[in-house]
Parts: sequence; structure tokens; C-alpha cells
Amino acid sequence: MNTETNLLVSLPWYDLEEIRPATDALWRELVRQFRLAGLANVPDQLNRDIAYERQWTSSEFLFGQACGYDVRLAYANHLQSVATPCYDVAGCEGSNYRSFVVVRDESKYETVEDLRNTRCVINTPTSHSGMNVLRALVAPLHCNGRFFSAVSTSGAHERSLRMIRNGHVDVAAIDCVTHALLAEYRPGELAGTRVIHVTDSVPAPPYVTAFNSTPEKIAAMRHAMFCAMNQPSTTAAKATLMISGVEVLTDDAYVPIESLASMAHNRDYHEIPGGV
Repeated sequence: MNTETNLLVSLPWYDLEEIRPATDALWRELVRQFRLAGLANVPDQLNRDIAYERQWTSSEFLFGQACGYDVRLAYANHLQSVATPCYDVAGCEGSNYRSFVVVRDESKYETVEDLRNTRCVINTPTSHSGMNVLRALVAPLHCNGRFFSAVSTSGAHERSLRMIRNGHVDVAAIDCVTHALLAEYRPGELAGTRVIHVTDSVPAPPYVTAFNSTPEKIAAMRHAMFCAMNQPSTTAAKATLMISGVEVLTDDAYVPIESLASMAHNRDYHEIPGGV
């Protein structure tokens, strides 16, 4: 068995410290199934030391998870989808997910229109759930390119929520899977906040591989993933991670994410800094 390899694998999305044992348990079964499917040099452990963006652009990248925005736009020359997870949380239907527009409990805001001249925060410039969807919501409402009084970047959904709670900003878009996991494992992160808007659904962040992975390699990964998800050994891990299974989607399934970005651009709205 390979215990040392230069290949890079990670599952950075929703990797709360409290549920890392479940993520690692799911990975162990994926490793077993990947190897049974004939994939070579699959690492025993996930890499949490190298930033996932650096992994995606590395020639040694094998497997990970990314935002649909990354796959369609920001890292389109580096990533391709393998399969899309299905999350068993409010806001998800099958392999689709949504974002929640979140404000402080005591604020007066009730609609997206009410957010004019407020302070918003995005998690990252290449996030659909925290940037792209919020940009698309307010793009039709902007005046001379402005809607918010200020836009900042937090680096993570959890930090965005903390900034709302602390009164440093007024609004953020939080993806529904993060919201559900925090409600279960870190309820204090949501204390003092409420949801005023639920966005339309799009495919959830897919599992990805390198752009140069062959169709045969991707087919082997997909077969292995379906096998792993159906093993009794992953039942408890999936329940902890709120994953019910995976689906294979066509590339076109992620076009709506790209369309939202194009809509904001075509309306000449660039206040929220999206990365491409």
C-alpha cells in the first residue's frame, strides 16, 4: 500500500474541526475504492497544509472539492468536475444548494432592497455562495455602480458571520450547507443573526480533479465514489457530514453560475470584487 506520495488530495469545503474525523473516515473509504478502481498513488491522508488554490494549480493534484464558480470561471483551466455531493440540509434539493442572505437579529432589514447603503462582506472573490449570488441579487438595483456603502472580504463564511454579529458589517450571503453545519456543531456562530432571503438553487460545490485527468481516470473515480457512498462503513460519516450521496452532472448544469456573473457584468455592476 502506498503511504507516501507527492499527489495532492483535500476536502476543504465544510471542513469544520469538529467533524474532521468524519471527513477523514469518508476519505479512508474513498482511498480504498480508488485503489480498487485501479488509481495509483492515492495518498492515505488528506492534505490540510497546502492551500487548496495552490493544490488545484499543481501538476500533482488528484482530487478535491471546489466551488462551481471556480470550475466554470476562476480555475476553469485547472479543474474539471468528477461528481456533485447531495446534502441533506434545508435549502438543498438533490445535488443543488442555495445561499441565505443573513443580517443581525436586531437590524431593520427585511428585503434585499432594504440593504441599500449597508456594509456587506463576502467570503472570497471566487465564491458563488458568498460573492457571485449576492452580486447578482443587487446588480439590478445599483445606482452609478454602487449599492452598498462598503464591501469587505472575510476569507470564510464563519468569519463573515462573526463580523455581522460583532456589528462590523451588516449583511453576507452564507451557503446553506455551512449554515446547517454551524447550526448543528457551532450554534453560537449563528446566534444573533437571521435570514432575510433565500436564493435560487444551483449545483453544489463539486468534487474535482485536475484538468488533464483522462476520461478513463474520471470514470474510475466516479465508480469508486458511488461504491464508497454505498458502503456501511461510511454511513456514520455521511450522517455527520450531512451528505446523502453523489450525482454526476453535465458541465452545462453549472452554466447558471456563469450566467449570474455575466448578468452582473452586463449591468455594469463591479462593486463586489469577483475573481475570474
